[in-house]
Amino acid sequence: MARRCELTGKGVMSGHNVSHSNIKTKRRFLPSVRRVKLGSDALGRTVTLKISTHALRSVEHNEGIDNYILKQSDANLSLNARRLKREIRKARAERGAAADLTLPAEADADAVEEAAT
Repeated sequence: MARRCELTGKGVMSGHNVSHSNIKTKRRFLPSVRRVKLGSDALGRTVTLKISTHALRSVEHNEGIDNYILKQSDANLSLNARRLKREIRKARAERGAAADLTLPAEADADAVEEAAT
């Protein structure tokens, strides 16, 4: 299982431990990756993603996984996250189309009330 964030692409980096005598030994810098369940408003369900704690803070800052993932470019996202992005975009489009169908009826009712007064 790879230590890579599904939203930001942040992964393992390599470097050196440097001693006082300047001896360099190889080491790995591991990202803080967690498996979390996030609620999607557009899909109406929770999704499980393996993301870094930095990405989790960004998701909360953007008020949910839906807003955050739609703002991200596909280059950074994993295959699973790109599929999720496609599902969210589709669900929002369907919800928007359903809202567009109900708007004229509401607008007509407001116009009738204005004409009556």
